[in-house]
Amino acid sequence: MKITAVDSLEIPEVKVITYQRFSDERGYFTEIFRKSDFVNHPEVKISEEFLQANESHSQKNIIRGLHAQWNPYMGKLVRTVQGHMIDFVMDIRQGSPTFGKIVAQDMPSQWSDNSSCWIWVPVGFAHGNLFLEETTIEYFCTGEYSPDCQVRIQPLSEDIDWSLCKPELRTLFESAKDHAVLSEEDKQGISLKTWSADPRATNFKL
Repeated sequence: MKITAVDSLEIPEVKVITYQRFSDERGYFTEIFRKSDFVNHPEVKISEEFLQANESHSQKNIIRGLHAQWNPYMGKLVRTVQGHMIDFVMDIRQGSPTFGKIVAQDMPSQWSDNSSCWIWVPVGFAHGNLFLEETTIEYFCTGEYSPDCQVRIQPLSEDIDWSLCKPELRTLFESAKDHAVLSEEDKQGISLKTWSADPRATNFKL
């Protein structure tokens, strides 16, 4: 795997890892993941074991999230296979100076691109997506799915703090809200304020 860049978002625990594709007239080849590169790279150092791999396909204007899980805890390594996703990550760690703040990364991917990227969503962060076109994504998880130990925070909740998010990505999110499609479960998600007062929130601490 040829990692070409590692960038921290406005909350530095959230990383974007860019890797190269090797293209010619036939198409391209790339290693999307090699554990030793993630563990030994001086800027990545993700040593968690990945226990589950998921693929998701979404139509344009779908919003998913914001989800987090404990027992077992679940970190996520997420990439766009084909299409255009904006990925959102919100800090829900009690005691964190960035608690309730959300950051985002624009993650388009087309077959002709010479590189692609992962976003690393550590434990203690709620995760969601907005899809600007029909899109397929893949994500590796450090824990197996446990629906009884999952929180859904409503992505349209008015008490989310967007002050750290790139303005152009927040604008895209705001413009999508009126015609966005959410699952019934995500529509029933709770507010950040409700979650912060929930005893289960103590599962995530700085």
